This record gives sequence, structure tokens and C-alpha cells, in this order.
Amino acid sequence: MSQIEVERIYETVLFGRDLDAIAEFYVDVLGLRLVDGPDELGAAFRVPDGGVLLVFDPARSSAPARAVPSHGATGAGHIAFAVRRGELERWRKRFEDLEVDVEREVTWGQRGRSLYVRDPAGNSVELTEGELWPG
Repeated sequence: MSQIEVERIYETVLFGRDLDAIAEFYVDVLGLRLVDGPDELGAAFRVPDGGVLLVFDPARSSAPARAVPSHGATGAGHIAFAVRRGELERWRKRFEDLEVDVEREVTWGQRGRSLYVRDPAGNSVELTEGELWPG
């Protein structure tokens, strides 16, 4: 039998209640393309690599008898976006211009650096340059 394996992450889900504010953040601050919503359930964004970020209202997405299995989370989630080497300072300036607080900066030795901000729902959003995980 030949080995099968997953190809890539297709979609990632974060949760938050103020979907209009969340949509504004991911479009206006991070520059993602809104492809669906926001509506009462959530919003969908296309990431430049082809992946999809979904943001759902946790109360609605965890309701029983949905077309897809119910799911949800409580508390802040986390997502990391890769940026090109050398562009982290441009992102820092963008955050400053848009009055988005940088919560933390981490240098990962020779592997790279990360900036962390929060979206309107309190989710941790990381922008990272370099390759942080071993291949």
C-alpha cells in the first residue's frame, strides 16, 4: 500500500463575537482578502498562499445540528503568518500607523523573529520572519 499524507493546512479557524470588527482587522490591518461574510456565523479570508482563515462566532459554530460538525473554543486562539525576511520592521510601522499595539517581539536566535498583536477578539496574531521550526 502506498503512503498517503496531507499536503498543507487548507483552513484555520479562530473565534470571536464582533465579526464586523474582526473582518475589518484582517482586511484593513493584515491585508487579507474577504471572500465570505461577515454574517451571523462568521467571515472567511483568503491568505496569499491559497489557505483560508475562518473566524466564527463561537456560540453559533458550536450549536448542535449544523451542516458540519459543531466546533468552537473559549479563550484566545493563536495564528502565525509568515512574512518575508526584512519586512518585520515595515509591519511594525504599519501597526504603529494603524494604532495596533505590538504586544511582544521575540527573537528566536538565528532562526528568526516574531511580532505579536491581538485581533479585536483577543486572539494572538503572530507575524514571523525566518524558519522557526526544524525541517
